[in-house]
Amino acid sequence: RGQVLRVIDPDGEQVSDVVAFASENTSERLSSGRSIDYNNTVYLTTGHVLYSNRSNPMFTILEDRVGKHDFLLTPCSPETFRILYEDHEGYHPNCFENLARNLERFSIADDDIPTTFNVFMNVDISPSGELHIGPPLSRPGDFVDLRAEMGLIIGVTACSAEKSNNHSFKPIDLEVRG
Repeated sequence: RGQVLRVIDPDGEQVSDVVAFASENTSERLSSGRSIDYNNTVYLTTGHVLYSNRSNPMFTILEDRVGKHDFLLTPCSPETFRILYEDHEGYHPNCFENLARNLERFSIADDDIPTTFNVFMNVDISPSGELHIGPPLSRPGDFVDLRAEMGLIIGVTACSAEKSNNHSFKPIDLEVRG
């Protein structure tokens, strides 16, 4: 609690999936639905609070150098590539498995991973409700600062979905400040 997680895009145009669980009880997790409801926007940025499924504040966005992120789409998975990528064949690295594999040591099951806060992901919504994924708006060095409002277990991954990252893959950097 009180520490700041800085998610940095060192090269630009790279999405990062962020998920969080309460360290005291991992059945309390980041909730896109509650966060969108309570902030009355799908475009969460500086000053907004990200809430848990129990309506408790998990993060406050202190500083946001991009201003547009996604909290509607789930982390990419093997099924994402099978269903949404027509020419895809074989295995593809993905956010869901990266998060599941690394959160397992905290007894967090893969079925417990909620919709992630997709930092730097550029998603527009048409009047008909259709989602359009565009290239991330982040430039080299852009970042988002998230202050933990409770003790948290956090998972972060650099997204490997071509549509999310303008068809290239780059690193994501992290800093934690006390």
